[in-house]
Amino acid sequence: MSKVSNRMPLIDALKAVAALLVLLNHFSSYGPLAAAARETLPGLFGWFFEYGRMAVQVFLVIAGFLAARGLSSQGQALAVSPLPLIWKRYLRLAVPYLAAIGLAIIAAAVADQWLDDEVVPARATFSQWLAHAFLLHSLLGFDALSAGVWYIAIDFQLFALMTVLLWAGRRNIVAPALVLLTALASLFWFNRDASWDNWAIYFFGSYGLGAAAWWASDRRQMSAWLGVIATITIAALIIDFRLRIGLALAVALLLGFGRRTSLLEQWPNAKPLAFLGQISYSLFLVHFPVLLLANGLYARFGLESHASAMLGLVLAWTASLIAATLFYRWVESPAASQRITAAISGLAAGLLQLAQRAGRLARRAVLGRA
Repeated sequence: MSKVSNRMPLIDALKAVAALLVLLNHFSSYGPLAAAARETLPGLFGWFFEYGRMAVQVFLVIAGFLAARGLSSQGQALAVSPLPLIWKRYLRLAVPYLAAIGLAIIAAAVADQWLDDEVVPARATFSQWLAHAFLLHSLLGFDALSAGVWYIAIDFQLFALMTVLLWAGRRNIVAPALVLLTALASLFWFNRDASWDNWAIYFFGSYGLGAAAWWASDRRQMSAWLGVIATITIAALIIDFRLRIGLALAVALLLGFGRRTSLLEQWPNAKPLAFLGQISYSLFLVHFPVLLLANGLYARFGLESHASAMLGLVLAWTASLIAATLFYRWVESPAASQRITAAISGLAAGLLQLAQRAGRLARRAVLGRA
């Protein structure tokens, strides 16, 4: 879900397909609409329910690929402090994410009036919202306020971890080596233990495969380097087969070969996929509030037929695309995000000035009484 300064059609296409699969996974998982859909088309929606969530691996690999491109394009160490970069990444994720959390809280409050189902999150508390705001909700054990928000926290952790590793290496060879060794530790150990799934190290194998694909595609013997990546990953799969890691390897190899053959910048030349890839993060964020309202309306009107459920899902799917388009334009796009960030910074500066003035007035009052 990283920002791409120069559009890459292949990455846009992968993000578009992955976002739609995640959406369909949630549409086949949550609420009475999902239950009716699985009864109507058990094979299709059963597949979405079982395997759609694996599309997250596509985002993980792309994120690692683009992080390597932005932080260490030639395998060099990070020369600047990682903290400003991590803060910038937080703002990039958090501005649209917090807006979407607000939409999810409102949608849950509305849906709760019509629907008695576990799909509706419980009323949010301030501590729960605060944990979400700092991307700590999974680590602190708070229930999620929207589907898929765990990924936002993991994406931030992964970027922060990679940034620190590239900075800690301080040398061109050592820095990427630290990243790749951490990816190996994830593939061969941490990713095999689900108790780590709230931490970046669990997913760093897929993220590291994306980074390795970027660095390998810049080498003269690219095929040999990608072959080494594939061999090591297959060895990890022989030890413990995980379909999600197999998918991550396939995406990493596609990106590596795509960059060297220029497919990355040239194919597929399809405007709908490019558009969906551009708004994929917005679609990821806003589709669950739309799904909550769709399930609430389905229950509110007492609909029970399979036909009405399928129609409800189609309308919810369409509404999600419309909402994501508007959300991207007014919240997520670089221009909108900069306006929002500037407004928040201005408000914070104003509040700080008011606090300083209040402090000076308080000190003068105390000195006057003395």
